[in-house]
Amino acid sequence: MPRDYDFWIYIVTNRNHSVLYIGVTNRLSRRVWEHREGIGAGFAADYRCKKLIYYEHYRDIRDVLARESQLKKWSRAKKVALIDRFNPSWLDLGIDVLQDR
Repeated sequence: MPRDYDFWIYIVTNRNHSVLYIGVTNRLSRRVWEHREGIGAGFAADYRCKKLIYYEHYRDIRDVLARESQLKKWSRAKKVALIDRFNPSWLDLGIDVLQDR
């Protein structure tokens, strides 16, 4: 019997919107919470990327990993245009996502 899976590609930024971090997770609410708490060492923690500004949902891990690879190759201008279409005010979407936690 096939099983449904949930995968998310997401973009978080810092307070000044000077850094964009692209990540993949199988539980968006947990990952947003980890970013907000600064859990885990790495780029996002070093640059205080805590504000969720973009996400996409996928059922197949191959699709989400292909999308991650695609987005990471894009210029900053192209990423900003994508975010602007999805979230024009760059509001923190993490508040809504964390309610699912």
